[in-house]
Amino acid sequence: MAENTRVLAAASSADEITEARTTTFSARVYPMLKRLVDVILSATLLLASAPIILFAALCIRLESKGNPFFFQLRLGKGGKPFKICKLRGMYTDSRDRFPHLYDYARNHSLNFYFHNDDDPRITKVGAITRRLSIDELPNFWNVLVGDMSLVGPRPEIPEVLSLYGPYRDKYLSVKPGVTCFSKITGRDHLTKLESVLLDIAYVDQRTMTTDMEVLVKTFSAVVLGRDVRD
Repeated sequence: MAENTRVLAAASSADEITEARTTTFSARVYPMLKRLVDVILSATLLLASAPIILFAALCIRLESKGNPFFFQLRLGKGGKPFKICKLRGMYTDSRDRFPHLYDYARNHSLNFYFHNDDDPRITKVGAITRRLSIDELPNFWNVLVGDMSLVGPRPEIPEVLSLYGPYRDKYLSVKPGVTCFSKITGRDHLTKLESVLLDIAYVDQRTMTTDMEVLVKTFSAVVLGRDVRD
């Protein structure tokens, strides 16, 4: 009996050591593999989508004044600021015409919808590029230069991050991404709080397998134009 106990204890100890080594190996390899995939895919997708981006930019410029590209301050890993690049989907004077729509502090919490139906700020071309997710194609540049990853919590603006409370640190513990759990699970029909909780769940579950699954489901959601408010 005593001998069996020693054998079981030794086996258990060996399993713990193997699991610890596997965890350590994964912790070292995953970031490198993830970055490699980010660089290869973002460069490929950026080149492949270049004609679409340029055509959309032309349409945006023909419909409304201003730069067809939109650069906005966002917060990356650890709260590091960077400029995200998107195709502009709103009128350039939207902040002056609709200041109340930018007063995020009035919500006092994350229980609000970031995108509303019939948003007066969105141009006709912008409505199309948003539905097809064309407006986010320039995000691949942010991935290529290392500000973002293909998969990760969406990069937040400073004004809204102040409402995150206890979720802030975990949300900022990884690189933001082009897509994440919230993008494939409701998207615009989720409250901001629901989106944040879903993307935080990704932080705890992230693996290369999870990343690949998210990318495949994102492609499906984009093709079908699912869960995007007009």
